[in-house]
Amino acid sequence: MKVKICGLTNLDDALFAAKAGADYLGFIFYAPSKRSITPEAVIPIIKQLHSLEKCPVLVGVFVNETAVHMAKILDNCNLDLAQLSGEEVPSIIGDKKSPLYGRAYKALRPASYVEAEVDAEWFRSPQNLRPSLLIDTYHPTLRGGTGQTGDWALSAKLAEKLPGLMLAGGLSPENVTEAVQQVRPYAVDVASGVEAKPGIKDHKLVQAFIQNAKSITRTEKN
Repeated sequence: MKVKICGLTNLDDALFAAKAGADYLGFIFYAPSKRSITPEAVIPIIKQLHSLEKCPVLVGVFVNETAVHMAKILDNCNLDLAQLSGEEVPSIIGDKKSPLYGRAYKALRPASYVEAEVDAEWFRSPQNLRPSLLIDTYHPTLRGGTGQTGDWALSAKLAEKLPGLMLAGGLSPENVTEAVQQVRPYAVDVASGVEAKPGIKDHKLVQAFIQNAKSITRTEKN
């Protein structure tokens, strides 16, 4: 089971999450978010992360930016992937001429399974990119980070059809094991569920979340 720790805003939290076993680290480039960070602040953090023996996959989270702008930030900050968390068009991901082709995936907040199925088909990442999609809790206005638990039954149905599905939405150390058992996603994503306050992680919660998420995989292999 892969784990993404998102909404990182400082070096201490990023290094701890990486050393604790996170597979993905997320940095939010969306000013209205309580967990936002600027590209200028991210650059020295990324430099330190790349000095680690094992650096996680580094993700920039964007909302309604152009492909050119997002690609420029990925390049300047030395990030690996872009997560699109707004109302972006499918061609940003699927068009081979897009500067984000092969290095971006869509975050969806579906209100129903039918909506999720249609959007998933439109936004499925090319070249078997992992993650292929992120499913977050539906909210009419907020772009994630609500702390509200999503519809796991809906996500489980999608996960059966979509290899590479990342599950987000109201996850915490207390419920992530159950979420993994029910949904069987490729990865889980957490932000508010491991915070001391918005933008600042609680290291004990980060450690517990990663251990609990990965415990299912370890148990099944034994």
